Amino acid sequence: MFLTLGFKSVTMDDLASEMGISKKTIYTHFQNKTKLVEATTEYLFCKINDGINAILKEKFDPIEELYAIKAFVMHHLKNEKTAPLYQLQKYYPKIHEGLKGKQFDVFKECVVDNLKRGIETGVFRKNIDIEFISRIYFIGTNGIKDKVLFPDQMFPVAKLMDNYLEYHILGITTEKGRTILNHLIKEHQI
Repeated sequence: MFLTLGFKSVTMDDLASEMGISKKTIYTHFQNKTKLVEATTEYLFCKINDGINAILKEKFDPIEELYAIKAFVMHHLKNEKTAPLYQLQKYYPKIHEGLKGKQFDVFKECVVDNLKRGIETGVFRKNIDIEFISRIYFIGTNGIKDKVLFPDQMFPVAKLMDNYLEYHILGITTEKGRTILNHLIKEHQI
């Protein structure tokens, strides 16, 4: 419900009604709504992190891995509706900042490893600055969530994520990598 309707929009009464329990029962497990929001975001973070780790264990080609991670995250974040993220940032800033820090740590480690493997396998250019690229990719994936700059009417979320991933990969690939990317683009258009 938080991901669909937003962290501020959903009340404790809404949650109790949806679960078919009393509000009092919720409060026996969570001191207040802030603690529930914190637990929910932590749970979702762990669930996504576990899924990403499972994808990493598959040892996909680095470009295919980026597409697999994007698809997994989009599925689990309900195509990333921005109202929940905006509400989390506005009404629960400490939780948002903590989550963003943990996301960066995981994201950076994952992307740095992906970039190194891409260089080793010859799909990414050898002369890229891995630390810079990993950070600029993180900033971009968060920046495209700005609905003032990227309104849904002009930029549907799934298409926006595809475009950004393609943009990122094209900036760092070799000819071998572009061949893999072009194959994946054709495969996803069907």
